[in-house]
Amino acid sequence: MSDRLFTARFFTMFGFSFTVFLSVFQLLPAAPYHILDLGGSASVSGLFLGFLTYASAFSAPLTGTVGDRHGQRRVLIVVSLVLAAFSLVYAFLPGYGWMLGLVVAHGVFWSALLSASGAYMTSIIPPGRRGEGLGYWGLASVAAIGVAPPFGFWIYQFGWTALCLEVAALNLVMGFIAWRLPDDRASDAKRLPESFSSKPARKRLRESFRGLIEWRVLALSVAIGLVSFGYGSLTSFSAMFADELAIAPRSLFLTAMAGGILVSRLAAGRLLDRLGHRRMLLPCMVVPPIGLGLLALADGWATFVSAAVLFGAGFGLMFPAHTAYVMTHVSSTRRGAAFGAMLAAFDTGIGTGSSALGWIIGRFGFRAAFAATAVLAALALPTFLLAEDKLGFRR
Repeated sequence: MSDRLFTARFFTMFGFSFTVFLSVFQLLPAAPYHILDLGGSASVSGLFLGFLTYASAFSAPLTGTVGDRHGQRRVLIVVSLVLAAFSLVYAFLPGYGWMLGLVVAHGVFWSALLSASGAYMTSIIPPGRRGEGLGYWGLASVAAIGVAPPFGFWIYQFGWTALCLEVAALNLVMGFIAWRLPDDRASDAKRLPESFSSKPARKRLRESFRGLIEWRVLALSVAIGLVSFGYGSLTSFSAMFADELAIAPRSLFLTAMAGGILVSRLAAGRLLDRLGHRRMLLPCMVVPPIGLGLLALADGWATFVSAAVLFGAGFGLMFPAHTAYVMTHVSSTRRGAAFGAMLAAFDTGIGTGSSALGWIIGRFGFRAAFAATAVLAALALPTFLLAEDKLGFRR
């Protein structure tokens, strides 16, 4: 396999992922406002993201296997069309209860989309540059999240229906981009072990049911979930903490965090493969809890921004390093299942963090809440090392 990273397929998948996050991060910030317009309360409006995240988390270990069996490209095309239909339906739902019901189904298909796109991208990145390639590919979502909310709110000025129609159009663009990708099914079939393909159909069926979920990857990824707990709290409450500290603009933390992710991946992305995924992963797990701890102590602009940059830099390298490490320990025909397991841990952490921190902040304040996320994130490294040893990953 060529060691060339930036190929036509790489940029096609980069464009696909950018469009995915450009569409969904226009819908997510505006949906709570539409729920309020439909008569829902503030607490109910917050359930939209929570339902999406938990539906994705609980379904991901299963939906991740769909692409392994039927082709990642096919999943990308079908799910893009389904999401376009969902976006159109959102535009005409008469009550917020219907929206909360539909977003659960949305979350299931969302998990299939993320797992399939991650597995497809992994298959086209040279193994020797996997960490670097996954890090660069992840910048597509970072860039999209940076521009999507303000653009979405601008469209929302023209009405909820206009926003849903625009998001549906982006979903159709996603489907077209995925359709332009080369089919991955033939190459995956060639990678099936001969011992597996030669087994009787009934025995293969029994083994396939037992292997629906990558339990080892799920257990190893609990460490990522502990850090994403803090990530979820930051996306929900960093702006409110900025208001308490009289720091403007209120989006400063998320902007600085995105900058930390961007700079770390551009500056150190190549080191992920040169020094080794595990060797880079372990110190990167130490940095996010330091950033969260500094945030709990922040008393002004300098410490606030420093905490954001530290968390972003550590998290920005930790995720591709962890993904690349896992991909070296799973079969090429199980990448979708592995991505699904990682996504389950990641989304569970985000959903729980954004939900639980609200209660902690109400009882004990912002500093205690962020200190709690720092403690949980500090447990990520020992949790990873314990799971790695017990599950026999390292070799």
